[in-house]
Amino acid sequence: MTWLEDRAVAVITGAAVGDALGGATEGWTPEQIEQRHGGRVTGIVGPWYPNWRDARPIAPYHKGDGHITDDTLMTRAIVEVYAKRRAHLDAYAMAEDLVPLMMGEPRWVPELESTALLLQRVFLAEKWIVTRLHYGHADPREAGVGNVVNCGAAMYVAPVGIANAGDPGGAYAEAIDLTGAHQSSYGREAAGVLAAMVAAAVAPGATLADVTDAGLRVAHDGTAAALGAVAREFADGVPPRTDDEERELARRVRETVAPFDSVGPHYREMSLDARRPSRTKSIEELPAALGFVLGHRGDYRGAVLAAVNYGRDADSIASMAGALCAGLGGAAAVPAEWLAAVSEASRMDLRETGLLMASAAADILRADRERALARAAALDALTAPGAVPIGGPA
Repeated sequence: MTWLEDRAVAVITGAAVGDALGGATEGWTPEQIEQRHGGRVTGIVGPWYPNWRDARPIAPYHKGDGHITDDTLMTRAIVEVYAKRRAHLDAYAMAEDLVPLMMGEPRWVPELESTALLLQRVFLAEKWIVTRLHYGHADPREAGVGNVVNCGAAMYVAPVGIANAGDPGGAYAEAIDLTGAHQSSYGREAAGVLAAMVAAAVAPGATLADVTDAGLRVAHDGTAAALGAVAREFADGVPPRTDDEERELARRVRETVAPFDSVGPHYREMSLDARRPSRTKSIEELPAALGFVLGHRGDYRGAVLAAVNYGRDADSIASMAGALCAGLGGAAAVPAEWLAAVSEASRMDLRETGLLMASAAADILRADRERALARAAALDALTAPGAVPIGGPA
């Protein structure tokens, strides 16, 4: 494979495997997770409740057993939009192409164990996309204003980083434009920053420092503050080697992120200002993911399992951590046994999704190169001496 193909497959599969493993522990505390599973989770586990169809607060979703969640379903849909357009995306692409996919094309939904519309699976904050764009006819660039501020846009934005491989600034700008149709405030900001970090990760020769620096360079407001706090706290150190050290890492991550997280200490009992627009807050998922990536020095297995055992929004945290680690390490970084099991359980060819994204990204990057060369020639002409006769044009 080309470098682009390998990294696209890595990011897509790495994110999906993290999503599937984390889905089984989403919403719970580290203590509850260990009690339920007889210790720390070390791989794919079954649903929290055997009667998952009826048990609240999870019903009717079959989380666990290697099933991807809406994070990966939405990521796949964005990849399909890229494959159709084979160009950079904006808010209008979400209105014109993503919305019809969400409300008009049935597909297998592993957590429902049935074929359904993507619209029927996603959370209310993602249903907003269809409500505002299809039924409300809102301006796509502003449709995200008023929505719940959460990680919903960041959870599917990794393909934007691939489409802007090696260009974190471009990835940030594209993600901010695209997700304006869905999110606002620090939810939209997180999407831009994660896209930038993925773009940095997949560049040849990229390091963990490059990924962190890319995020810090583009981030604003509470998102910048949260990432900065994480970067300082986990700038160096030895990766955890024992379960107790893993527990200490999770405690430090939560302690570092908590001042910026609007949800509050009890994930299922949110604080009064939870998920409201703010200049000082950040989604929890992105800085927590970076904390686990830094804490494990970019090791895929370690960072993803740390996120899985963290609980709270574990599927999205593990998905983001998985995308960054796999972007740095390549497709081989994603454990083959996990990838095979998740692909089979979810009835989705995750590698094919990565290759589809790579094919679209190759066309996008080729066009970017041609525009860059044309722009360079124009700049040369603009700054060349003697281009205009003294006294102005004739």
